[in-house]
Amino acid sequence: MIKRHKYTEKTLMSDFINEDISLLSTVCRFGITLGFGDKNIQETCLENGIDCNTFLVAVNFLAEGNFEIQETENISVQTLINYLKNGHSYFIDYKLPSIRLKLIDAVETTDKNIPYNVVFLKFFDEYFAEVRKHMAYEDETVFPYVLKLLQGKPAKNYRIAKFEEQHGDVESKLSEFKNIIIKYYPARVTNYMLWDVLTDILMCEKELNTHTVVEDYLFVPVISEIEQKLQIAQ
Repeated sequence: MIKRHKYTEKTLMSDFINEDISLLSTVCRFGITLGFGDKNIQETCLENGIDCNTFLVAVNFLAEGNFEIQETENISVQTLINYLKNGHSYFIDYKLPSIRLKLIDAVETTDKNIPYNVVFLKFFDEYFAEVRKHMAYEDETVFPYVLKLLQGKPAKNYRIAKFEEQHGDVESKLSEFKNIIIKYYPARVTNYMLWDVLTDILMCEKELNTHTVVEDYLFVPVISEIEQKLQIAQ
């Protein structure tokens, strides 16, 4: 029996977005622009130069919470790499800098003599540096390796399993920072800006988790299968 997925190529993009807003940033990181009109997923992907099957695999994978990919042959690795690279740019160039600016404004509205203000920014900057390092490793080591692999040129001393070993849980420190704000920030008055920052952090935490899930349960299995086929061919 063929499994029916939640979304198909005939699903209208407007319906898709309105039904599950948690996938909104996922759509954005695929490089899809707003202004869908009455186009369906297939038409939108074609218009934006995106492999429709890969897009559907990814969004159904996330929407259904089924982290077992049965078939990898029709998945475009290049589309996945583009998605992950766009994710890196989203977090490094936009999302985390935006949260940092809001955090600075939020702590400056409280008592400036509170030592937590300096500590919070230091903690956030250390986390930001950790994320930047992690994503730079993927951009500079993992993706070039995979692109060579697609050309039938596997590296002698590298396998995607090394990526799994070094793939730290980058969202865990953000979760820790979130909990510090919730439990210990000594705000003496209601600070709406700090609540706004916390909302952004909660959203970013979910988005980072989605990014990690796609890497661990979709990208890595696809690349592992390519590695195995090349080894058999050799």
